[in-house]
Amino acid sequence: MTESPKGYWIANVTVTDPDAYQGYQAIAPEAFRKFGARFLARGEAETLEGQNWQRRVIIEFESIEQARACYASDEYRAARAQRAGACLADIALIEGLE
Repeated sequence: MTESPKGYWIANVTVTDPDAYQGYQAIAPEAFRKFGARFLARGEAETLEGQNWQRRVIIEFESIEQARACYASDEYRAARAQRAGACLADIALIEGLE
């Protein structure tokens, strides 16, 4: 049986309403804990090409299925609702090489 490759979220975020964004920050960690997420990078990044975002985040999951399940979970849906209107976000899901 072959193991599923790891899954990664690549998120680009610019916070437009810091007070409202705190609601997301308060509840999103529960979804990440539930699905075994591991933060590999988070914070400001130097933009070499493309759109300039305030923050970049790379989150690792044990499998692409776990990464997808986290995003679709009730816990993360609630977190996304909290950040609606509080930021601009671009989130991609990518399969790891191993």
